[in-house]
Amino acid sequence: MKNYLTRRGFIRHAAAGSAALTWLSSNQAPSVFAAEADKPALLGGTPVHTGGWPPWPTWRQSWEAAVLDVLRSGHWFRGAGEHVAEFETAYAKLLGAKRCLATASGTTALLVSLHVMGVDAGDEVIVSPFTFIATYNAVLINKALPVFADTDPATLTMDPASIESRITDRTRAILPVHIYGMPCDMDPINDIARRHQLAVIEDACQAWLAEYKGKKCGVLGDLGCFSFQNSKHLPAGEGGAVTSNSDDLLDRCNSFHNCGRACGNFKGDRPYFTRGSNYRMQQFQAVILMQQFDKLVRETEVRRENADYLTAQLRQIPGIQPVRLPENSRAVWHLYPLRYDAQQFHGLSRGKFIQALNAEGIPFGGGYEEQYYDGLLDEAINSRGFKRLFSPDRLKAYRDSFHELKGNRQVCDTTVAMYQSVLLADRGDMDHIVEAIQKIHKHSADLAKAAS
Repeated sequence: MKNYLTRRGFIRHAAAGSAALTWLSSNQAPSVFAAEADKPALLGGTPVHTGGWPPWPTWRQSWEAAVLDVLRSGHWFRGAGEHVAEFETAYAKLLGAKRCLATASGTTALLVSLHVMGVDAGDEVIVSPFTFIATYNAVLINKALPVFADTDPATLTMDPASIESRITDRTRAILPVHIYGMPCDMDPINDIARRHQLAVIEDACQAWLAEYKGKKCGVLGDLGCFSFQNSKHLPAGEGGAVTSNSDDLLDRCNSFHNCGRACGNFKGDRPYFTRGSNYRMQQFQAVILMQQFDKLVRETEVRRENADYLTAQLRQIPGIQPVRLPENSRAVWHLYPLRYDAQQFHGLSRGKFIQALNAEGIPFGGGYEEQYYDGLLDEAINSRGFKRLFSPDRLKAYRDSFHELKGNRQVCDTTVAMYQSVLLADRGDMDHIVEAIQKIHKHSADLAKAAS
């Protein structure tokens, strides 16, 4: 994104390109230009895309007055003004949820939800392994084990068929992740949860307005969690939310996030306070968020239209497999991912494929890796607290179970993805993405040879 050109800069760049084409035409060198354009940029050819991409986040001057009013009022924290409550009402309506609770971050939304659903020290939570590390950490902070269901390589989300084999007498909840804004297949997940009397907490931190069978993500389980961090489609620097159709659960969430103060019908076990922490959103964050609702809705449609166009084009290229969504579902594409088959590209490695795309001006990168091998979980299960809570046999079996995640390993080894703001570019820029991948496929043997 650092190479993004302003509108005027782009016009200057385009004008210079037009002048170059005119010069080449007058000197009768179109064949030379065509040869250079067809050659991969990584091998010295001309990049397909030489302009920039939309920046993120974006700011509008018209939003400033409302934010300044809050800042000048001195009523910044939740208890001193009405804006956080207004945001909660508006966001719940946007999602079709009965209630919403604003929090300090997506991570704190997960922490609140896990506590309210009864996840405690020594419990286990079934989690997707293909996710941002905050999902793991929220479980670990409760001194519970994040037990991994496998990832379905076709969807990149939790494979419902792998869940029941992970359930033990300590399992308390299932935590599916709508990663990259792609809905999980929630019907079988909820069915398993009902049969085993487990809570369902949706990690929808990348899934604002994503839909599953006519309902928005975040209202499909007991509680849904969202993030409004700087990179997110609805950003405020930091911020989060918990959504639900249960007044009782949201009263409990509100109490826990507000230092344990009584809320609604939940009075706790003491006259004034029960267990809790401070996970509150600030007033000016709520004002920033509310002013972006219309923008979020419009941009979500642009991302979807461009993603649908790319998917239709890219599935025609051998070795490129777009993601499959559940039936009657709509993603919002926080990242737009593809599965890459190196064998269809003459053995060109995923890393070199990404490098070749970047050289063409197309900003793809890798997805999540096998984070359970990064040392974080080893640190946790070797800690004094976890050794007190779980037997040596259980911790060994838990660590050994990582090797069973064959679907997730496949996903981590083959997924490439591009950031959400790329999908806000023009349709012609989407054609550049397709053209770049076609070029790399055509010349993959030369690229593989040069890389060896």
